[in-house]
Parts: sequence; C-alpha cells; structure tokens
Amino acid sequence: MKDNTKYVGLDVSKEKIAVAIADEGRDAPRYWGVILNTPEAIKKLMKQLGEPDQLKTCYEAGPTGYPLYRLLLGLGIECSVVAPSLIPKKPGERVKTDRRDSIRLAQLFRSGELTSIYVPTEDDEAVRDLVRAREDSKEDHLRARHRLTKFLLRYDLNPPLGTKKWTQRYRDWLDVVKFSRGALSKVFEEYLHHLDEIEARIKRIETEIHIQATESVNAPLIQALQTLRGVAELTATSLVAEIGSFTRFSGARKLMAYTGLVPTEYSSGETRHQGKITKTGNSHVRRLLVEAAWSYRYKPALKGEIRKRQEGQSPEIKAIAWKAQDRLHRKYYRLMSRGKPSGKVITAIARELAGFVWAIACKVEEAS
Repeated sequence: MKDNTKYVGLDVSKEKIAVAIADEGRDAPRYWGVILNTPEAIKKLMKQLGEPDQLKTCYEAGPTGYPLYRLLLGLGIECSVVAPSLIPKKPGERVKTDRRDSIRLAQLFRSGELTSIYVPTEDDEAVRDLVRAREDSKEDHLRARHRLTKFLLRYDLNPPLGTKKWTQRYRDWLDVVKFSRGALSKVFEEYLHHLDEIEARIKRIETEIHIQATESVNAPLIQALQTLRGVAELTATSLVAEIGSFTRFSGARKLMAYTGLVPTEYSSGETRHQGKITKTGNSHVRRLLVEAAWSYRYKPALKGEIRKRQEGQSPEIKAIAWKAQDRLHRKYYRLMSRGKPSGKVITAIARELAGFVWAIACKVEEAS
C-alpha cells in the first residue's frame, strides 16, 4: 500500500458534504471543510486532494442514494458506502455534528472498522423502486379500505347478511349505497373514487413488474425462483430486486443472517442463550420470505400453478424446489407437534426457505 494514500470521509446531506481526510499512518484526521453536493464541486475536490489511485473515499448510506458512489467510481476513485447501523460509537458520546461525523468516518475507514453495503446496479435499483412503489400502493389501498368501511360503520350501513367484505358482491352493494344528505354522498363518492384510483395504480405497476419478470436481464433468475412454493412472480421479482447478486453471499447462512431471520445470541463460558431474531438487514426480504413460508403448511404437491411455473426449468432446479417442499413441510409439522407457537414456526421455515432461494439463485447466476 502506498504511503501517500488518503482516506476521505464524506458526511453527505442533500445540499452539502462535510469532508475530512486521514493520511496513511497514525496521524490524527484533519477536517477539510464543506463543499456543495454537486458533481462539479465533487470533481474539483477530488482533483485537489490527489491522484485517483491515492484516494479511498466513504460515506454513509442514506436518502441521497448512490449517485455519489457512481460518480466517484467513474472518476476512478475507490468508494465504499457504509452501513450506518454498524458504525462503532463511543459510549457516552452526546455531541453530533457534520464535522465530527466526517472526521470519525475518515478515522474508522483508515483503521478498517467500517462495514460496506452492497450497492445495486442502476437496473436493479430501478426494479427495486418499482416493487417498493407497489408495496406503498398496497399500504395506501388498505388505508383507503379502512377509511371507507369506518365511514359506513359510523352511519350503520352494513352489507346484506352473508356478504364478505371486498368480494364482488360487496362491491356491487357499494354501488347502490345512498345517503339522504348531499355532503355525505360526496364524502362516500370521493372515498370510493380514491379506492378505485389506487387499484388502477396497482394494476399499472404490476403490469410493469410482469414485463421486468419476463423480459429483463434478470428474467431467467426470476423464473427459476418461481419453482419454489409460495414464490410467485411478484415475490420472485421482489427478491431479485432487493438482493441483487446472490453469489455475493458465500453460503446460505450468510443470506439468512442478511434477512435478519437468525436468532440473537449471548454466549459466555458454558452458557449459551438464543433469543428473538435479529431483524437486521433487509426488512423487505424478511417480510417476503415469511409470507411465502405459510405455503409450506400444505402437503408437498406438484400441480396447478406450481407445475406451470416449473415448465422449462432444469431438472436440478426442480429437484431443489421439491426438496424444499418436502423438508419445510415436515419441519412445519414437527415443530407444531412440539407445541411451538405458529409465529416462531413460520419464522424458522422462512429462515430455511432463504437457503433454498440462495441455492437456486446461485445455480442460475453461475450458469449465466
């Protein structure tokens, strides 16, 4: 390593960047100052600091995203995006400023105490935002339904007996609901119209997700993951968009830890205690796996939609999917028969399902 290497800590905000530098060795980091968060100002700063091969930069992952990372790589400068939750902190430290943060980043980066995150490609990031936009729309959809039903409840308006909420029969009943006052009629119309708008938005987003699942560069991987029970098109596309490259995990246990589905542990001497799951890492992936895990309550079978999704896949991938059905179903009933709470059982199933997802994804990525 060159003696003139400079470790640059960048505390990034929307409009400005605080800059600190730690030279190779043991000298104290020095504060450079504040620059505007624009490509021109960043390029000028890096040119002043030295040659690209002399610079190593880092900044915390945050709402500003990855344009800075990609800009620095384009300049030939090494850059790491740091996980904020894994930055070491001194007990009792109560003062936080941009200056201190940038100096601390430079110091820890030089000593190798920072943990970098995986930065998705621009294509993966675009699909990830697409599936997260659907999640947001589904949340809006649920809230809109709740507002409408609570509004009807306040005026003691109930559907005919035997009508389940949000079935076609329920929607037909909504079309004939009448109010004696014009103000109430307007409120009802707006609530219903808002619900229709959200449903139309969800359909548009799902249409684009289908295109990505069948025509994008990740289409073979998305199709392969759909051989697993409980992993249909939306789930498979979301998993690929959120995780990006599966081969970056050296083993299935690494992916399980990334999802936060592994138990916390405190061990000392002869004592070993495991507690609740860590819930670290990607919460979106964790939720997807837990939802898919409920499918393994049912006996292993190869029929209907699962059979269609497996058409054209290699025998090796089909074998992994069948092994997942058999193993996870047996584990579900084994744990349930011991009296384990269903929530803990499903969490355990989701953790192992992550391993099967990793196995199939690695097969596809290695073959491509």
